[in-house]
Amino acid sequence: MKTKLMLAAVMVIALASLSTQAQQVQKIGWTDVDYILNVLPDSKRISNELQIQQQQIQKALEEKQKDLQEKYAAYQKNASTWSEIIRADKEKQIQSGQTDLQEFQQSSQETLQKKYQVLINPVMGKIDEAVKIVGKENGFTLILNRDAGANTTPVVLYSGSDDINVTNLVLKKMGVDPAVIEKQALEAAEKAAAKAAQPAAKPATTTTPAVKPATTPAPVPGGAPKKN
Repeated sequence: MKTKLMLAAVMVIALASLSTQAQQVQKIGWTDVDYILNVLPDSKRISNELQIQQQQIQKALEEKQKDLQEKYAAYQKNASTWSEIIRADKEKQIQSGQTDLQEFQQSSQETLQKKYQVLINPVMGKIDEAVKIVGKENGFTLILNRDAGANTTPVVLYSGSDDINVTNLVLKKMGVDPAVIEKQALEAAEKAAAKAAQPAAKPATTTTPAVKPATTPAPVPGGAPKKN
């Protein structure tokens, strides 16, 4: 009986030791990839390039819309005077213009999306590489991304300590000073708060009493009234 008790005690101690070792080995951290992406200088560059291309697409779209509207206005004005063959040709041009406009709108959205992927993929690759380096250098077993994306449940729901937040380590590895980012965010928040606290400008007051405008009698049908 004593032998069994001793064996059981040894197993409990061994299991406790293994559990302690496992807890020591497992080091889990987290970061916020979207935040890192937004504060990187590449983010502003990508936004500017996309905005330029979007403006070019918008200009082309407006030109197509204007051309189609002009054709339709001409059709409404002159359709009754055109021969049947001319009228049919103009209708065909308008229908073709409508189809072209719809296809252009769809293809332009696809073009912008592809452009975004071309621009964002190298940056996301840099972030991924920086996270891996931080993980290896600091002995992390796993690093999670807090934000899983739009309309999704975050991967990290609770963090007992900010020590396992490796976001600043990743930013430093990518050459960005977290202190500068925090300072810029604080200054922006202070400016927004100061602007919100400013009272609305009051209209200029005048000491001259308001003068009521002279009332004009309503016109009498048939001209001015005759004098007696």
